Amino acid sequence: MHPVPGVTSVFIDGEAGTTGLEIAERLASRTDLTLLRIDPAARKDPAARRRLLESADVAILCLPDEAAIEAVQLAGGRGRILDASTAHRTDAAWVYGLPELARDQRARIAEARLVANPGCYPQGFILLVRPLIEAGILSADQPLAVHALSGYSGGGRGMIETYRGFDATTRELCNTRPYALGLRHKHVPEMRLYSGTRQAPLFAPSVGYFMQGMLVQIPLFASQLARRATPSEVSELLAARYAGEPFVKVFPTGADAALESGFLRPTACNGTNRLELMVFGHDEQMLLVARYDNLGKGASGAAIQNLNLMIGADEKTGLEA
Repeated sequence: MHPVPGVTSVFIDGEAGTTGLEIAERLASRTDLTLLRIDPAARKDPAARRRLLESADVAILCLPDEAAIEAVQLAGGRGRILDASTAHRTDAAWVYGLPELARDQRARIAEARLVANPGCYPQGFILLVRPLIEAGILSADQPLAVHALSGYSGGGRGMIETYRGFDATTRELCNTRPYALGLRHKHVPEMRLYSGTRQAPLFAPSVGYFMQGMLVQIPLFASQLARRATPSEVSELLAARYAGEPFVKVFPTGADAALESGFLRPTACNGTNRLELMVFGHDEQMLLVARYDNLGKGASGAAIQNLNLMIGADEKTGLEA
């Protein structure tokens, strides 16, 4: 399916949400797009939504999972859909919207009618792990643990309002809080499927008292590797794999240029679509780290990157690396 030359009409279903607002703001000045907007009073009116979903060249769904499934049904097979919810990310009928996933992924996104925007946490995990499995450094059967930290905007409008309303004492008490301790976070199936691992990773996320920014960390022991590899060899492998990628930066081993007095700041990529990959460690232990903006590359930036590919625009349009 090839885009029709000219101005593309885009409807953001769920524009009032955190991701929807970010996308709308980023697209507002584009001259190659026309944003179709719904009357705020009709946001939950199925008939009004159906008219816009059917008439838009591309509909971007920024909705809870059930509402996203309903929106696809309302669209009735017309137009193209980019879904930012979790609902369709592991559905074989949808193309996974992570352009850096594989060599042919951009072409698949560009041709697809149905594209599932990736989750924030999974992107870093997938881009770190998949090349190691493909290179035989990690076995697909090796169980993995993932520790991650995100700004509170990852919880949507409700969490944003809650955290902004904290007094000084509560801010200190809630500075960093682990969650999803039942170990069944909704991102786990996506992380397993697209990384190539056969084991569901043990995923341990935390939310910090900062608006946006993200770190994804994967610890590895040398005994876990399918074949011997040093941190430098892994770093060089990642650098070769993502060479030429406009939004992925791989630091040399130890990532000295990324550290601030020995600390790694989760907010350093905020406001960009950049995803940084780092490898720390020594002969016996290794730590793989991804850093990016959970509202940028992790959500709205990824959506715009996918939209650009879907409509035949320069992939970097409206995005900062």
